[in-house]
Amino acid sequence: MDLTINGKAVQADAEPDMPLLWVLRDQLHLTGTKFGCGVAACGACTVHVDGQAVRSCVTPASALIGKDIRTIESLGSAEQPHALQLAWIAEQVPQCGYCQSGMLMAAAALLAANPHPSDADIDAAMNNICRCGTYQRVRAAIHRAAGAPQIATAQAAPLASKAAEVTA
Repeated sequence: MDLTINGKAVQADAEPDMPLLWVLRDQLHLTGTKFGCGVAACGACTVHVDGQAVRSCVTPASALIGKDIRTIESLGSAEQPHALQLAWIAEQVPQCGYCQSGMLMAAAALLAANPHPSDADIDAAMNNICRCGTYQRVRAAIHRAAGAPQIATAQAAPLASKAAEVTA
């Protein structure tokens, strides 16, 4: 099947009912998207499909033909980190880190739809599970990223070198 992932046309040799998560991880070796629960409850597998946060563990890859699929690998880079990645580091969000790729993708979808969310907006949109309980830091990081133009360049430079660690 032909899919568009991170802006590139890719070919996947998958059964029509194979979840996108396994196409990403096992066939395309994009391992930033994590398996957590397999029932769309935890959000570790969150990706964007046409700009919307989607749980890839229960979404058949065949349902996404012709759609724009984005994974954590497309969010930013070490050279040009996304504002959320910088905010995640500044607010010290990651602990064990397992949920982070899904959290970041859910937060990016939220900010794309609502550039200045309230606490209630964040709570409603961020239904991913974090075993370490960093929800308050996630909220603070989203608020920080929403005000990203105010992040000082001097503050961003040292954080940029650490951005790759957030998505690893």
